[in-house]
Amino acid sequence: MARTVSVETRRDLLKAIRERYGAGTKDDKLRILDEFVAVTGYHRKHAIRLFQAGSAARGASRRSRLPVYDAAVREALVVLWEASDRVCGKRLRPLLPILVSALERHGHLTLESTVRARVLSASAATLDRLLGPTRAAVSGQRARRRAIPAVRRNVPVRTFADWEDPCPATWRPIS
Repeated sequence: MARTVSVETRRDLLKAIRERYGAGTKDDKLRILDEFVAVTGYHRKHAIRLFQAGSAARGASRRSRLPVYDAAVREALVVLWEASDRVCGKRLRPLLPILVSALERHGHLTLESTVRARVLSASAATLDRLLGPTRAAVSGQRARRRAIPAVRRNVPVRTFADWEDPCPATWRPIS
């Protein structure tokens, strides 16, 4: 289909119709879409995307969430992480109920009920994310060396320079 409408006219038409399309019912939207496609020559799906893109760009942005895990939860997790010998979140998650009750029983940790509930409801990935800054700060202080297996320590490795055998050209059988 040959387009007889200029680009500027299509833009102006889109601006004029966009609000009516967003506020209309399903039947209104179908009728508006049919008219817009007939005038502009756009594909229906492209026209729908143009109408919807305008509503998102005008301020219907995503709402920001309030943080679920605050500083008190993070501090409690650091204490629990240290008590568990700095294990990863996947291993720390099943230990949390036991650790929290044991540390509270012995007086090393006192948590409010809301903080306690949030600590116990955190997933392994959330634990890793919350402990990330603490891990980064600690890893600089105490860098762990990779363990070398005993077999590798006891087996000598020789390089080319270490071989003191005679060359094959100088070898002579003993007579």
